[in-house]
Amino acid sequence: MGGKGAMDKMKGKAKQKAGKAMGDERLKGEGRADEAKGRAKGAMGDARENLQGMKDSLKGKGRS
Repeated sequence: MGGKGAMDKMKGKAKQKAGKAMGDERLKGEGRADEAKGRAKGAMGDARENLQGMKDSLKGKGRS
């Protein structure tokens, strides 16, 4: 997972815990949104790596 995605997930979890401790539904919601944003960034990073791997594989097979 990318650094930014992991940071968003951690920030989201912290906001959720703080919101739960203080009874602040808005803060809990922000935390859920940040965590989802982090998961999305991680998924995009994984997809980018997979695409690059496929491109590299195709280039290697074409030269043989």
